[in-house]
Amino acid sequence: MTEKEMEAIILAFPGAEAAMSYGKPAWKVNGKFFTRLRAADRSVVLSEVHFDEREMLMEAEPGTFYFTAHYKDYPYVLARIATLDAGSFRNFLERRFRKIAKRAAVKAWEAERDRAVSPP
Repeated sequence: MTEKEMEAIILAFPGAEAAMSYGKPAWKVNGKFFTRLRAADRSVVLSEVHFDEREMLMEAEPGTFYFTAHYKDYPYVLARIATLDAGSFRNFLERRFRKIAKRAAVKAWEAERDRAVSPP
């Protein structure tokens, strides 16, 4: 996946907007952290990834998933953009979106997504 593809996936979520997080470029939804790019190592920060899942991801795809000492005690995983599957990235973001977006926004997004998937 490229950075341009990554950003298109992020901005496809209602209310997703470019912002700053701890002085770094990021994206937020509803004023809350959604994700950010780690420019130094071309990785994306994924939240809502609990420790067991993080370990499984790193074992299954060590070339993609990892974490640094900074994230050791938090439910985050880092993923290298070049090897991260776009569908997987979208799924990680969906999980975070459902947690931080307003309930009405989630329902509207789900209805729109369901209409797009189901033919009339």
